[in-house]
Amino acid sequence: MSSGRGRGRIRRRLTLGAAGLAAALLLALVGPGAGAAHALAGPCVGHKVRTLPFSTGKVEIFKTRGYVCAVTTAKRAGARKIMSVSVQARGSRPVRDKGRYVRRAGPVTVHAGHRCVRVTGSVSGRGVSTGWILC
Repeated sequence: MSSGRGRGRIRRRLTLGAAGLAAALLLALVGPGAGAAHALAGPCVGHKVRTLPFSTGKVEIFKTRGYVCAVTTAKRAGARKIMSVSVQARGSRPVRDKGRYVRRAGPVTVHAGHRCVRVTGSVSGRGVSTGWILC
């Protein structure tokens, strides 16, 4: 007579194997597509309203539902360089991202509602600054 313990182990191993196979199939089907879709979407949510080019890079500004988002992108990726991006809604303090980056500073997002915003960005000491925009 065989004991029930042996059948329980086999059943558990089969269940774990089936779960592992299902997880592998799910990652194979969803994994590469999810990463590619996120890369195409860009760093900010919303639609692009402005691109501010300057000699060492550009600042892209996005807007959606009262939120304004900005990101500074270097013209050439390579060694780390000092980069910054800042967004300020009128009547509020600026929100900044500053550091040594290879390609991009930000994204930085603020809730502006219907207020004007000021955006600045720089790469290696060269940059751009707006007045009050998107009023």
